[in-house]
Amino acid sequence: MYEVFVNEHRIILTNQISKETDFKLFLMDTVDIDDVIKQLNKGKIKYAHIYYEDGTVLMKKFLKKIPLVVAAGGLVKNQDNENLFIFRNGKWDLPKGKVDKGETIEEAAIREVEEETGVKKLKIDSFLNKTYHVFKRNGTYKLKETHWFLMKSKYKGVLVPQCKENIEIAQWRPDTDIPKLMENSYENIKTLF
Repeated sequence: MYEVFVNEHRIILTNQISKETDFKLFLMDTVDIDDVIKQLNKGKIKYAHIYYEDGTVLMKKFLKKIPLVVAAGGLVKNQDNENLFIFRNGKWDLPKGKVDKGETIEEAAIREVEEETGVKKLKIDSFLNKTYHVFKRNGTYKLKETHWFLMKSKYKGVLVPQCKENIEIAQWRPDTDIPKLMENSYENIKTLF
């Protein structure tokens, strides 16, 4: 099973058929992804389940219907155990970005965190999770698969938000701030906490 976020809505890719309750069931072979996204965004349906019987190829089948963008990012902790957040497009987020050609996912995660926040001395501690969300670019819906890593940094310098990526704030925040920040964040970010 995969959970794909469309803003605050969800598409569940599944190989289980369930009776429709608060969701609408679609068949992978016949589903129109653009139509499902429009129905979710307009509030016509709360959730969507897309069914394909072979669970081992669910994502492969889905990717025939929507282009994939692979990204990487980090949940960064400093020596005071504070978390590195960015504020972009009116929401609290974590630094992440597209993996460049010839770059490993881990290299991309470190590069993107550095570029978007100015933080240095990053070290990957462990892999956290993969999240999926749909976004629209140049009139086309795309699926972003983000590989998240827990990172540590001893950096004590000034954080510099990357303005050209619409980042207004880059800031260390204590764990006690997380519930408040999550009130104005993305659903896929909330799953990391």
